Amino acid sequence: MAMGKRMVTDRRLTHRGFLAGTGSLLLLGAAGCGGNSGGGSVEGSSDTRTIEHKYGSTEIRGKPERVVSVGFNDQDTLLAFGVKPVGVREWFGEYEYATWPWAQDELGDARPKIVAGFDGINFESVAAAGPGLIAGVSSGMTRDEYDTLSEIAPTLSQTGEYIDYGVPWQAQARLTGRALGMEDRAEEIVAEIENRFAEVRERRPEFEGATGLVAARYDGYSVYGPDDVRGRFLTDLGFEIPQEVAELVGEDFFSTVSEERLELLDVDMLAMFFNTREEIEETLNSPLFGRLNAVEEGRALFYEVNSLVAGAMSFSSPLSLPYLLDTFVPRMAAAVDGDPSTEPEPAGMTEETTA
Repeated sequence: MAMGKRMVTDRRLTHRGFLAGTGSLLLLGAAGCGGNSGGGSVEGSSDTRTIEHKYGSTEIRGKPERVVSVGFNDQDTLLAFGVKPVGVREWFGEYEYATWPWAQDELGDARPKIVAGFDGINFESVAAAGPGLIAGVSSGMTRDEYDTLSEIAPTLSQTGEYIDYGVPWQAQARLTGRALGMEDRAEEIVAEIENRFAEVRERRPEFEGATGLVAARYDGYSVYGPDDVRGRFLTDLGFEIPQEVAELVGEDFFSTVSEERLELLDVDMLAMFFNTREEIEETLNSPLFGRLNAVEEGRALFYEVNSLVAGAMSFSSPLSLPYLLDTFVPRMAAAVDGDPSTEPEPAGMTEETTA
């Protein structure tokens, strides 16, 4: 493999079709808008909040005592508030209790039940957990799913101003903080992480205005748009998603790219996710992809989908973002400089190898 083609492997884990999920899926004490059959209790009753969202409004009294997360990353946001969910969703990675390394300290000795999976929500498991609140901001739940969940307990859906799976982490933190009765803490969380982003932008002025993309080997080649959480991570650092890509994605969070249009991937910094190491090798050896300037000049970074970097970017949560800022930013900087000989030192929980 030619110099400058960087391969990153963080950790080998069983793969459960993450890319397929990325393409097809990612690819609050009173009732919500539907009825409410009760569920778990809430502490106190003096503070009542009405939260507007995509499917109407949800009323919550006090501080929910038992919270179930049915979203793809909601458990991370809850843990950032110090709230340990009693039920979580297993998306990919297959870590114990669906909790990735950056969130395991916050989870502590809690043992949440898996109540939702890659393909959907197990409503019986959600009900059995006895929730006082169901958090599903990142779930992409349908109206029918919302109605069913809100019969179990007050349910928090995303607001209608963002695409499914595209709620910015700041908006999700504030919405979750309001649902938990912890709005001040939400502002603290947002400020802490936004300050971290500002520090990186100041330290890495080369990111400002550089073109960047996150892509995946799904259905050929797929790219994530500016409204996807992975795209937002790049733009929060000063990168720009090419206009042609934004137009191709439109109002979705990703779009496929034909081999005839692979030039769309020729950006200043390309991060790409693959099913396996072998798939990386195969793609690099393909006549069209391997000749991209981004590949030949060492501006492309390749990760297996179960790697910590790929997982942290897909979660884009208050807990995973600091990990990315510490670990991935140096690799992005080494890529943007266009010098294939530049290699960042491994950091944090990852291991980098150059073939």
